[in-house]
Amino acid sequence: SSTFTAWCNSHLRKAGTQIDNIEEDFRDGLKLMLLLEVISGERLPKPERGKMRVHKINNVNKALDFIASKGVKLVSIGAEEIVDGNAKMTLGMIWTIILRFAIQDISVEETSAKEGLLLWCQRKTAPYKNVNVQNFHISWKDGLAFNALIHRHRPDLIDYDSLRKDDPVTNLNNAFEVAEKHLDIPKMLDAEDIVNTARPDEKAIMTYVSSFYHAFSGAQKAETAANRICKVLAVNQENEQMMEDYEKLASDLLEWIRRTIPWLENRTQEKTVNDMQAKQEDFRDYRCVHKPPKVQEKCQLEISFNTLQTKLRLSSRPAFMPSEGRMVSDINGAWHTLEGAEKGYEEWILSEIRRLERLEHLAEKFHQKAAIHESWTDGKEAMLTQKDYETSTLSEVKALLKKHEAFESDLAAHQDRVEQIAAIAQELNELDYYDSASVNTRCQKICDQWDVLGALTQSRKESLERTEKQLESIDELYLEYAKRAAPFNNWMEGAMEDLQDMFIVHNIEEIQGLITAHEQFKSTLPEANKEREAIQAIQAEVQKIAQSNGIKLSGANPYTTITPESIDNKWEKVGPMVPQRDSALQEELNKQNSNDTLRAKFATQANAVGAYIQAKMEEIGRISIEMNGTLEDQLTNLKDYQDTIISYQPEINTLEGDHQLIQEALIFDNQYTSYTMEHLRVGWEQLLTTIARTINEVENQILTRDAKGISQEQLFEYRASFNHFDKVRAPSSGLTAASPHRCCPFYADEVSVLGLRAKQNIIIYNRMCKNIKQMVLKGIFRCKFNPL
Repeated sequence: SSTFTAWCNSHLRKAGTQIDNIEEDFRDGLKLMLLLEVISGERLPKPERGKMRVHKINNVNKALDFIASKGVKLVSIGAEEIVDGNAKMTLGMIWTIILRFAIQDISVEETSAKEGLLLWCQRKTAPYKNVNVQNFHISWKDGLAFNALIHRHRPDLIDYDSLRKDDPVTNLNNAFEVAEKHLDIPKMLDAEDIVNTARPDEKAIMTYVSSFYHAFSGAQKAETAANRICKVLAVNQENEQMMEDYEKLASDLLEWIRRTIPWLENRTQEKTVNDMQAKQEDFRDYRCVHKPPKVQEKCQLEISFNTLQTKLRLSSRPAFMPSEGRMVSDINGAWHTLEGAEKGYEEWILSEIRRLERLEHLAEKFHQKAAIHESWTDGKEAMLTQKDYETSTLSEVKALLKKHEAFESDLAAHQDRVEQIAAIAQELNELDYYDSASVNTRCQKICDQWDVLGALTQSRKESLERTEKQLESIDELYLEYAKRAAPFNNWMEGAMEDLQDMFIVHNIEEIQGLITAHEQFKSTLPEANKEREAIQAIQAEVQKIAQSNGIKLSGANPYTTITPESIDNKWEKVGPMVPQRDSALQEELNKQNSNDTLRAKFATQANAVGAYIQAKMEEIGRISIEMNGTLEDQLTNLKDYQDTIISYQPEINTLEGDHQLIQEALIFDNQYTSYTMEHLRVGWEQLLTTIARTINEVENQILTRDAKGISQEQLFEYRASFNHFDKVRAPSSGLTAASPHRCCPFYADEVSVLGLRAKQNIIIYNRMCKNIKQMVLKGIFRCKFNPL
């Protein structure tokens, strides 16, 4: 590839350029077309100056079409591979060009191309020892063949006899350096590569050797042609030809200038820097490719004109007068105008490029800032229009307000960027930017959106502040609700507890006390209901605020767990409990009234029975003491008395019935009487027992009297003693409900001595005891009494 590169540069430098990398520098097709023009001496179609891939492919295709037009078949070589930098394809294409334009036209003794070149080398090196050219690879390794070619044509440049076959590197470098320095043949090979390779690259050596052929054969042909012209043409014919050549050359040059000046004066503005740079490239192409030949023509024209005039003067012929408008002065004037147009065109191109660079910089800056701003604003409208505060708590709304304040600061910070975007858009308009319409559209959209964001920001702030105030009001209402709901709820719970409380009463006073308390409670219900309505009104106010402002309450009252529903539920439970309590109290009152009636009825009967028993007990005591008459008369009276008492039994039975009713009613107290049924039963039994024992004693006395012969007078004496004793203690005796009188003058084991307080009583007592002892010993009494 280095050989091909050097070969290409040997031709490209004629056009004032070169390549550095054969794989890269032909990719756009420009230098490839230029290389073909230099090699062929023909003009190719005008290349496309665009930087896009399609432009490059089109240029390479133009080059390949030109090669094909020269009868070369391009096998498997396509423009895309060249543009893509395919090294193998590129080198293959260059080798094809070398074969066609540097080797194919070689002709020696009816032998052409490679064979002709080989024959030419053999003929030129035949006289030299140690040189035997049979091919284009190993025959050239020792370097002697290269030196022989140079020495054959320019013996003054090579000291061939000093060269040694065993020093190939020195031989090769000598030939390469002489050829480059004196023959204008660039160095295409590397000596070390040739020496160190078993079979040097045949294509590289052919390419390099072909340069020697063209260098030497071209000079020979030019010399031969010059000699032939000098011999064939006469002086006059030469002069005439020079005149014709001048006229034609002047006419062509002036026509070219006439066509070129309008192109240089065209100030049609382009839209982009690339388009202007394409014009600049065309201008450079004009300067480097198209103008230099015209400069050469102008110089040649002047030289020809001066030479012709000199020849005519030396030949004593009239001076040459060109046609009107084709004088050298005319050409110089037109050329001066051309150069003025060039200068103005170049200055205009540079100023336009600077203007377009400024515009593209501003446009890029605009779009960059716009993209950053649009990226920042993305989603902001949705964020600002969301109604998240409608379902937020007070603390969440306060947090949203702080977040919104931060956003407002961020929004204010972006104000500068929006102003910069608008300023850049304005400057682009003033500089007549070709795409100002889309810039203005985008800028207007940004400004409109900015206004919308500002309005939405203010609207959201107002909504948040309004919602904050409303939620603060709701929070205050919640707190007031909680403060009033808690005691009211406790009151209802206490009321429900009291209304359901089981009560145990024993009398009318107690139940009436409960009824009075319940009536007082009922009197508080209207006020309690007002309080409930006031509490519910607080909750209703909360709902009203929320509904009228579109607030969706997100949770329950934070200050209490007592809900309005629970208050209403409890109130609804309290309502039925009041009449239930009324009914229960009234039922208990009726029960207590009934119980009191039973008490009164029992008490009336009990008081009568108790008084009767007490009176009868006292009567029996008196009868025992004051009995007169015979024992038989006393027995008769006592039995009559016993029948009278037994006839009182129905009253006792009635009292038992009343007592049974009291027990069934579970009545355990009776304030109307001091008697109890148990005491009355004992008294009644004592009464019956006492009269029965008294009768029994009289009967025993009768039996004793009849059996022992005790006189009636003795019995009276003993009785008088006992009666006296009973009279002494009688005042302390008596029947009471608490201790019924069980003492009987004939029941000696229960005689009490507690009434003996005086000395005379003690004497009577001692005498009575002595008499009782005698009566016991005689068997008159059965007595457990043990006198003290």
